[in-house]
Amino acid sequence: MIRGITILLYEKRQTGTDAFHAPIYEETPIEVPNVLVGEPSAEDIVNEMQLYGKRIAYTLAIPKGDTHDWNDATVEFFGQKWRTYGGVTQGIEAMIPLSWNKKVKVERYG
Repeated sequence: MIRGITILLYEKRQTGTDAFHAPIYEETPIEVPNVLVGEPSAEDIVNEMQLYGKRIAYTLAIPKGDTHDWNDATVEFFGQKWRTYGGVTQGIEAMIPLSWNKKVKVERYG
């Protein structure tokens, strides 16, 4: 049986604004269980660098039913912090036989 790992997703919540009226955010870590971590192919690495100027490190498969916001979020797994980018790719839940229906790309962060 395929099973993912538990990762930390840092959810952003606006707590105010600074002197220039830019929003100030607080990040709260939330455990998300059963996330698959996949290695990108060499072709994916080259394409992401050429298209977005970002070096893809991993692709995360998000479990069905997850309602968290994964856009431009900080995630933590393998003892390191990563940043999601490029938006979430989602499939039709009923048409996918396994437990995951969303994908998001991550790059090394901090």
